[in-house]
Amino acid sequence: MAKRVLVVDDELDMRTFIATLLDSNDYKAVVAENGVQGMEQVRHKKPALVVLDVMMPQESGIKMYRDIKTDVEFSAVPVLVVSGLAKKTFLHSQKVIDKFKRQSVPEPEGYIEKPPEPEELLSEVKRIIG
Repeated sequence: MAKRVLVVDDELDMRTFIATLLDSNDYKAVVAENGVQGMEQVRHKKPALVVLDVMMPQESGIKMYRDIKTDVEFSAVPVLVVSGLAKKTFLHSQKVIDKFKRQSVPEPEGYIEKPPEPEELLSEVKRIIG
């Protein structure tokens, strides 16, 4: 059975690209366009992995990430961040670090800068969930 991967991104082209790539490589993609929809999908679909953009309207990916990692039921769900922010900027931003520390939230299981190369994205997905 294909592992379910939730793709959360406000950009339709990015959601379509990642979902198509996953579906054509033996994963089952589920999509959401913001953090509110994303958390609904996490609750109902119980994905093996969340591929998450961090800069989105309505509910940011950072808030969604915190919500996942601080919820006992979902904290073990791995998250692969795919963002336009450079990894160094994201992981070393004092604002982000402070948010993680306040919530005792670990760093994401993976991070890829946009636009992701198909091979890199698939490699990270396989590394994280097999």
